[in-house]
Amino acid sequence: MLQVAAKAAVIDDKGRVLIVREAATGKNNTKVGLWGLVGGRLDPGESFLDGLQREVAEETGLRVRPLNPLYVGEWRPVIRGVPHQIIAIFMLCEATAREVVLSVEHDDYQWIEPAKRHTYPMMEPDCFVVDAVGKR
Repeated sequence: MLQVAAKAAVIDDKGRVLIVREAATGKNNTKVGLWGLVGGRLDPGESFLDGLQREVAEETGLRVRPLNPLYVGEWRPVIRGVPHQIIAIFMLCEATAREVVLSVEHDDYQWIEPAKRHTYPMMEPDCFVVDAVGKR
């Protein structure tokens, strides 16, 4: 099953990136315990930017201002026994606030300096996107 995902590298006013840890309570989570960026798959017919805003709000309670695309990634998880191909567009976004309210999909969050991402076990390709934020 081919799906498109909208993912956000959310930065705060200090240039730190928001990362979230995948929880066992997420029904489609396949990388429990790993850290990554917020976002998810688009609904059929949903515009990319609407889906990006929806996913960020659902997962963190944040509103963001999209800035520019950073990266295009692809992965092939098996979700509940069904092979998927997910192509994700990662956008650099500014947070309009820093108070995070997590959904059941995640059990922790951190605002990190991009150079310190190696201290967190992070999923691919999200780790490459954090590196790209640090190089901009």
